[in-house]
Amino acid sequence: MIKVSVMYPNGKDVKFDKEYYQNIHLPMVLKTVGDAIKELELDFGIVGRVAGEPAPYVAIAHMKFEDIASFNSSFAPHAELLAADLKNYSNIKGELQISELKTF
Repeated sequence: MIKVSVMYPNGKDVKFDKEYYQNIHLPMVLKTVGDAIKELELDFGIVGRVAGEPAPYVAIAHMKFEDIASFNSSFAPHAELLAADLKNYSNIKGELQISELKTF
């Protein structure tokens, strides 16, 4: 199992529409990518390491897939469509990380 995380860095001039991302963009991802996504989690940053410090990321979406091949084959055909929607919810591009998932 792998986890694909899309992390949106926080900063001074960051604009991020949480409602749009949660209620429109992520459902679009689920619909277009289909059954290849085994689970989707969404984190909205609240605070950083020290109380009162801004969270380093305004939002992080975590998507679980069986393997990299299933992620690539399901996501790649829709990458342009999903990337084009960015302008509707943020002025920053998300950072993507693919991780091997281990649970304890």
